[in-house]
Amino acid sequence: MPESQPPAEQLAPARLAMQFEDLEKQTHAAHFGMWIFLASEVLLFAGLFALYASYRAVFGHEFSAGVAHNNAVIGTANTAILLTSSLLVALSVYAVRLDRPTMAGRLLLGAIALGLAFLVLKGVEYTQHFHEGIFPGSAYRFEELPQAGAKMFFTLYFLTTGLHAIHVTAGLVVLGWLTWGCFRRRYGAGNDTHIELGGLYWHLVDVIWIFLWPMLYLMH
Repeated sequence: MPESQPPAEQLAPARLAMQFEDLEKQTHAAHFGMWIFLASEVLLFAGLFALYASYRAVFGHEFSAGVAHNNAVIGTANTAILLTSSLLVALSVYAVRLDRPTMAGRLLLGAIALGLAFLVLKGVEYTQHFHEGIFPGSAYRFEELPQAGAKMFFTLYFLTTGLHAIHVTAGLVVLGWLTWGCFRRRYGAGNDTHIELGGLYWHLVDVIWIFLWPMLYLMH
């Protein structure tokens, strides 16, 4: 059943931009633009994955040692956290389509909390590495794995996880904006495009981590 709200908080209708003839074309253009953007993000990370594979082919033993040194518990916990957050985001889209924006906002708040937990755990892991002398590039001074291959592994580790963390942060900003809109009843049945597109971006963040997780924590 639709949520009962005071008259002043009734659902705001979807607004038609002046360059579109109708809402259907506007929605189609929004989806098309988002898929183009997501494709560009996939190409970015695909290049990094290819770079990782190339260097691993050259420094196989050192890369395996680097993977074994990483904290698999934190990496696996972060995987579970992102998968759960993606579930909450998917449920929020469903709730909006049922005209339950308040419920959607609560689900998005849960996803935001999990995203913040992900960043906190990543910060804990970075701190552990820094204390051991594991830094990217020329600052690397980890005596246990002094080889050039290990240095390259951890440089790629910081590059890929750092770039991913930036995407997580951007996703949290998007989810926060959508949450505010849900509590303001700006979204609802028939006006769910923004929620859906924001959810697609968050799912991309999740999928990218699904590839990073075995590369950096399991393949030793």
